[in-house]
Amino acid sequence: MSLRLFTSESVTEGHPDKIADQISDSILDNILVQDPKARVAAEVLVTTGMALVAGEITTNAYVEIPEIVRGTLKHIGYTHPDFGIDGNTCAVLTTIDQQALDIAIGVDTGGAGDQGMMYGYATDETPSFMPAPITLAHALTHRVSSLRKSGDLAWIRPDGKAQVSMLYDGDLPVRIDTVVLSVQHDPDIELEDLKEQLVQKAILPSVPSEFLDPDACTFHINPTGRFVTGGPHGDAGLTGRKIMVDTYGGVGRHGGGAFSGKDATKVDRSGAYAARWAAKNMVAAGAARRFELQIAYAIGVAVPVAVYVDTFGTGVRPDDDLAAIVQEVFDFRPRAITEDLGLEAPVFFPTAAYGHFGREPEILRGGGEDGWEAHLFNWEKTDRVDEIQKRLAL
Repeated sequence: MSLRLFTSESVTEGHPDKIADQISDSILDNILVQDPKARVAAEVLVTTGMALVAGEITTNAYVEIPEIVRGTLKHIGYTHPDFGIDGNTCAVLTTIDQQALDIAIGVDTGGAGDQGMMYGYATDETPSFMPAPITLAHALTHRVSSLRKSGDLAWIRPDGKAQVSMLYDGDLPVRIDTVVLSVQHDPDIELEDLKEQLVQKAILPSVPSEFLDPDACTFHINPTGRFVTGGPHGDAGLTGRKIMVDTYGGVGRHGGGAFSGKDATKVDRSGAYAARWAAKNMVAAGAARRFELQIAYAIGVAVPVAVYVDTFGTGVRPDDDLAAIVQEVFDFRPRAITEDLGLEAPVFFPTAAYGHFGREPEILRGGGEDGWEAHLFNWEKTDRVDEIQKRLAL
């Protein structure tokens, strides 16, 4: 046996950094409804009673950014000053420029919007082809927010974090060793009552029983004893500061680029989505049990400068052979990615909390009967499995 522990973290949609991500992607989506070709890089800072929106946007659309900021805050649940920010009354500051013409020259011809390397990862250890710790951490934070919104645990406030430490035997998840759960709460809830309710209503219902032995698992619930001051009043929030929460929970490598607020010409986002799409299809096709893909770009150049594969010794063929198959099956030019995954549609706001990967593809509709329709989480589709298996059989 080769036992080891691996830990991943998730945060609720009311976490300050996730507030910023959701505002960024809400601005992006509202612009894309009117102008699918818009160039958007929207960055947000939230702090006590204030949101600051900065960045570069080139578009023919007109949107009321303060209205979008306030609506997003209220959607999350920030509707009272005691929560750290109130969408009804907070200050909204904006400082927006156009995208630099030097960048536009390369992007207009189909090139990448920046240099950099993006990673995609997939594993067969869960049905979603995601690592178990981040999958379970997301399930916990999503459950906590659902209990708050439904009123089942009305004392919960929007901010919160979860952390799951999984015991592995080799590369197989065995059981959860430790759960850390910190939930912002009303000041009048007793700590012991809080802990009991969170164990019974949040942790046990959201974690598969085969992974959880309550007698062998350590629970750290609100370990400081009090979490009343939270949200942007407790910590300032910034767009793009939860890149491990957004991706694979620290499993594998990361190129460093954040996602939210960026349109698909920014390969930080579209390249990472394409890499996940390819990695998931390769594992689903049986090419490997674990698959990590790196794609590297040069600004203004459409074709990636390098594609690299690491299967951690689980591939049915040498990694170089699998890299060649990936490049035969998938087109990693930015425009091709955008078309294949439908990334000119306003599909980004739902990605900004609880992870960009491991979610079920679905159809997103808006704008009434004659409005737009978009396919959400297209990068999670396993629609290239047959093509991959044909090439593996050659």
